[in-house]
Amino acid sequence: MQNLAKLLRTVVPDAYYVGGVVRDSLLKKSSGDIDLALPKERIKPAALALAKKLKATVFEMDEQFGVWRLVTHQSNVQIDLTAFQGKDLKADLLRRDFTFNALAYPVTAPVVIEVKKVKNEKAQIRLKNLQKQFLIDLKQGLTDLSARQIKLTGPRVFKDDPLRMLRALRHAAELKFTLAPSVIKQIKQDAPLIVQSAGERVQEELTRLFRTPRAYEYVLLMEKTGLLDILFPELTPQRTCAECYYGKGGVLKHTLDCFKREEWLLENIQKVFPKYHKKLTAFVTDKAVFKMAVLLHDVAKPATAKMLGGRLRFFYHEQKGAAMARQILDRLHYSKADNRLICAMIGEHLRPSNLASNDVITPRGAYKFFRDLGNAAIPMLLLCWADYTSYISDAQLRRLLPKSTASMMSLERAQKTANVGKTLRHMQLVNLLFKKYFENPKKINPTRLIDGKDVMETLHIGPSVQVGKILEAVAEAQVEGVIKDKAGALDFIRQHFAQMTSEK
Repeated sequence: MQNLAKLLRTVVPDAYYVGGVVRDSLLKKSSGDIDLALPKERIKPAALALAKKLKATVFEMDEQFGVWRLVTHQSNVQIDLTAFQGKDLKADLLRRDFTFNALAYPVTAPVVIEVKKVKNEKAQIRLKNLQKQFLIDLKQGLTDLSARQIKLTGPRVFKDDPLRMLRALRHAAELKFTLAPSVIKQIKQDAPLIVQSAGERVQEELTRLFRTPRAYEYVLLMEKTGLLDILFPELTPQRTCAECYYGKGGVLKHTLDCFKREEWLLENIQKVFPKYHKKLTAFVTDKAVFKMAVLLHDVAKPATAKMLGGRLRFFYHEQKGAAMARQILDRLHYSKADNRLICAMIGEHLRPSNLASNDVITPRGAYKFFRDLGNAAIPMLLLCWADYTSYISDAQLRRLLPKSTASMMSLERAQKTANVGKTLRHMQLVNLLFKKYFENPKKINPTRLIDGKDVMETLHIGPSVQVGKILEAVAEAQVEGVIKDKAGALDFIRQHFAQMTSEK
């Protein structure tokens, strides 16, 4: 889009570039929109006039705070016009959250706006050739930006909007900045206020944080400052549960170790699964969903912990955990699709271990596994990989990785090598299941040779649940190689289900 800067100077000369577009441009990064601040009485007429010139869609987003949004049709450029929060620009900037966000640049000052179109997404914007003598910097934001440090504009930042505590962590992770000690201290003090934030706003910040490769570092900081316990009180009992097994920190320590492993896995899929990483990438469309599943995967262990025969057990913690997770995700307004996927991953995360208790993974066993798990199967296997490898050190993991693509070691051998052997066998199991899924799809999802009509005509029976069970028996026989074509399928049902005809 050419001459956008000139158009803005002409139509809204009393406006200022503010917020993320200024910060990101100074960091030589692109931003998803242009934020302009103006006097409140100018917002509506300015928005309508600008929309007319740009031939853009325009609408009021927030009447209370005076926010209007424009979206151009061709380039998909998003421009938000927001009224000064306070009597003037100075008051507005001093009420902002972090010093690097309290910067402004007059629309009338020299600037070049670079617009990059992104297919099916918002255009990426960058303000180029910003001249520092025109920057309005009331809180030394430019100094903190250069130092790559996050500082607050004042002591009431989190009290005015508690969600800013999560935003501070998210900014640090996304921008690779550090948090000033004073920010961490203030989060500890104001952490209880986070309950005032709407669930959907909390979910948005957590999602953006979890999408970064540094989420583990800031989840640890959430735990240290008390934010984790307040956001997820269901995790608090984990801290003192099963310390005899997991050490100090109990199940929570294990949960955080799993989170660390999952994050590392998602950033190193090619290294872990060299043969299947390209195909696996299609399943990892949102890393945040995987990390939330890991965070909640053992949420029910404290509620199900029992000592039996001198051994600590957590019977049905996966099923109860899925139910608890569903309530947590509802509280945070997760989408129904993400909620279902995460709960399916949690509710079935013991299935691979159950498979591993058999010395041989039969075609029938693999088929049933993928049949029952559906679209949650691959994501759940990635969760389980993180779960299994959380029990070994980084050095041990490096030693085991080359062996993890080999054939599964026997149960007997795994038992002789204690924890490391058990972990390696489980890693090999995950690889084996990926091999079956990606290399033998007909064994996992066999082509249907006959349908319900064929079953009813052959056996002379009417519609019933038995028809579905017969079709499932045929599918299992297919993956075992017993049936190869339609004629064989019909012979199979005559041989195994002929009594249904006589019973009729």
